Amino acid sequence: MRSDGMKILLKIDRAFASVEGALLILLLSVMILLAFVQVVLRNAFHEGFIWADILLRHLVLWIGILGAALAASQQRHITVDALTRFLPPRLRLGVLAFAQLFAVAVCVVLADAAVTFVRNDLAFGSTVYGEVPAWTSQIIIPVGFALLAFHFLVRALENAVAAYRGGER
Repeated sequence: MRSDGMKILLKIDRAFASVEGALLILLLSVMILLAFVQVVLRNAFHEGFIWADILLRHLVLWIGILGAALAASQQRHITVDALTRFLPPRLRLGVLAFAQLFAVAVCVVLADAAVTFVRNDLAFGSTVYGEVPAWTSQIIIPVGFALLAFHFLVRALENAVAAYRGGER
């Protein structure tokens, strides 16, 4: 039986994952459509949107970070489990929870650094293209690391509780 606090965290986690998935679908669709239009314009008319390549590069960043957050929410991120697969279930879950708490700490440090990065670009007035401020594309970096930290924290708590209960989820 899960506590009310854990149920709320899992509900929030699922809501974030749903939004991340929807954003991924939207951004990937925009990216594919824009790349297709750009190729057609270049090959058929020797024209193209000057800003399209820059936007596509930034969309790759957004898709990569959102994909990482979604993978973390589903515990499908990259792991090295050569040793842990030989551990008993209870100990395996404990080790996994510890690794995920370490990932939380790393993501929090990186999110803080990313906030500083975005603030500096905001203060400097950097632009991506024309009058578009750089922070509009960079904001995904601190937000993404915060999402990763949250997903890792929820998974760590879930695995720690399961380890405490004897290896059952």
